[in-house]
Amino acid sequence: MQPVVHPIVGYLCYAAYTRASRGDAPAGEPALVAVVAATIPDVVDQPLWLASATPVGRTIAHSLLFAVPVVVAVWLLSRRRGRPTLGVAFAVGYLSHVATDVPWHVLAGDYDELGFLLWPLTQMPQYSGVKPLGTVAGLEITTLWLEAVIAVAGIALWWHDGRPGLETIRSWL
Repeated sequence: MQPVVHPIVGYLCYAAYTRASRGDAPAGEPALVAVVAATIPDVVDQPLWLASATPVGRTIAHSLLFAVPVVVAVWLLSRRRGRPTLGVAFAVGYLSHVATDVPWHVLAGDYDELGFLLWPLTQMPQYSGVKPLGTVAGLEITTLWLEAVIAVAGIALWWHDGRPGLETIRSWL
C-alpha cells in the first residue's frame, strides 16, 4: 500500500472500531493517534532503507516481532496513565498498517513478499511495486485504483465525521 493511504486506512479502521464499540464517530485525540500510529512503520523503515541500514523498506517496524511488543507497551502505558482509549487507537492504527500491506501480495500471488511479517527470521525480497489485479473493459486495474477508492472513501468519512483530530491540532498550535 502506498504510504499516503496508510493514515487514511488507520482512520477508517479506528472509525469502524468506535462505531462498533460505542456507536459513534471517533473523538479527535484518539483519531489523531490512530492516524499517526498508522504512519509509524513507514516512518521508521523507509529512512533506514534509504540510508542503506536495512535491505528493503519493510523490515523492522513492519515485522510483527517488533510491532506486537510496541503495541502492547503503548497499550499498557496508556492504561497506566488512565488513557486506555489512546492505547486502543494506537493499536488499531499501527496494526492496520501492517495488515493492509498483506492483501496486495496475496492477491498477486507474491507470497515471498510477506517475509516482512516475521523479519528478520524470514527473508524479505525487494518489493515489486504496484500489483496488477486484472482488466476491466480493456483497462488494467491495479492496486493503485483500489487505494485511490479507499483514500477518497476515508477522506469523505473523516469529513462526514466532523474532521476529528483537526481541532486537536489547532489547539496545540
